[in-house]
Amino acid sequence: MAKQSIFGRISTLVRANINALLDQAEDPQKMLDQLVRDYSNSIADAESAIAETIGNLRLLERDHQEDVQAAAEWGNKALAASRKGDELRAAGNVGEADKFDNLAKIALQRQITAESEAKAAEPTIASQTEVVDKLKDGLNGMKTKLEQLRSKRSELLARAKVAEAQNKVHDAVKSIDVLDPTSELGRFEDKIRREEALAAGKQELAASSIDAQFNALEDVGELTEVEARLAALKTGGPQRAAIDAPSPDL
Repeated sequence: MAKQSIFGRISTLVRANINALLDQAEDPQKMLDQLVRDYSNSIADAESAIAETIGNLRLLERDHQEDVQAAAEWGNKALAASRKGDELRAAGNVGEADKFDNLAKIALQRQITAESEAKAAEPTIASQTEVVDKLKDGLNGMKTKLEQLRSKRSELLARAKVAEAQNKVHDAVKSIDVLDPTSELGRFEDKIRREEALAAGKQELAASSIDAQFNALEDVGELTEVEARLAALKTGGPQRAAIDAPSPDL
């Protein structure tokens, strides 16, 4: 029963669809670790059971070979005794001849017994050999599956590390995204832009003030000339103004 149970477990594990199990698992990593443990334990149990089965099979084969060999030896003894009896009978020694014929019969009886035992063991040997072959095939299948599991686990671990690294890089880049107004660089850039705008405003204001001062100077110049002409009129009269004025003919 124990061997049948192990054989059934081997068959179940070999037929197991690893990818389907992983797809259904909430945590594929834990599922893989558990599968690796299950397969490793089952392989250890299977190896022990198969070793015991092979040992029993080899004992059966040895006993069968001994029976076959014994049957052959008893057959040779029967033949030798029969020939000896024939020789003695031909020589007229009937009593001795019967003795050797009886020995031949005993040898033949033992030969038949050995042949019967050998023949009886053959179905058991054939059945045990089939079981051992299936167990070996199942064990090899489990070892192959175990390697697949370990390879899959290594692949998932590598992918998990890559994903973790990518997430860290993404988070780091996101934290210094210059287009993000909430980031430190965004706030610093906005502050600089405001300072630049303030400086430009001051420059424009300063330029406007200088233009106004020059305009005021021009107005003062015009007023000064008017005052001068008025003084000339008062002192020299219109003639002086006419003399100072340019001639139309010219």
